[in-house]
Amino acid sequence: MKQSTEQGYIKTDWDEGITTIEFFHPQSNSLPGALLQSLAQTIREEGQRAQTHLIVLRSGGDRAFCAGASFDELLTIENREQGVRFFSGFANVINACRTCPKLIVGRAQGKAVGGGVGLLAATDYCFATQYAEIKLSELTIGIGPFVVGPAIERKIGVSAFSQLSLHATTFFEAAWAKEKGLFAEVYDEIEEMDDALEVYTRQLAASNPAALQGLKAVFWKGTDHWDTLLRDRAELSGELVLSDFTRAAIRRFKQK
Repeated sequence: MKQSTEQGYIKTDWDEGITTIEFFHPQSNSLPGALLQSLAQTIREEGQRAQTHLIVLRSGGDRAFCAGASFDELLTIENREQGVRFFSGFANVINACRTCPKLIVGRAQGKAVGGGVGLLAATDYCFATQYAEIKLSELTIGIGPFVVGPAIERKIGVSAFSQLSLHATTFFEAAWAKEKGLFAEVYDEIEEMDDALEVYTRQLAASNPAALQGLKAVFWKGTDHWDTLLRDRAELSGELVLSDFTRAAIRRFKQK
């Protein structure tokens, strides 16, 4: 099944209990609001499908995993309501991953920025290549990684999250992300990663579905308040994006 939206798509494939959800956008797999909405809905729907034992979350292409939210949409924000709606996009996807009763395995073939790092942190187990460097660039335009922060901090801890947040122009290597716990496995090349991913997911999908669902609940214990938390974070970001500082930063970006 393939849903096309704003030059991008959300594609779903099923194979022996393994559901693969793939997103794509020509701008380095950035995710405009419509695609984020579709992705969140797809994750929720597949989580309820009885035939689905396990979900693989991946992006299309062989370069960037995800460049984060659409900067084109960010530049159009004119009021608080629009700002909250914009920053709620990744919040909805993260919460869809969190509440999905099926385990989600991530696949990162390349770089992840901002919300893309949040997506990887929202998976339950993540494969990556050496090219999957990560960066939280939000501070460069006067906001912070507030919405994706809880998911990232949950995976790598406050100290590593602080490093990422405060070095907003720096890409951190995949090896660093593995050391901190964001990635479970890192491979030299995509083909090597995909071979290992196939073996792992087939083994996992053959496990007792009830046991997998129980583990999912254990892994995410203590996050029941995230619907409210991420909404509050979206409101904070929605206010900051209207500040004089951020407006000036966006104008500078427009002039490049």
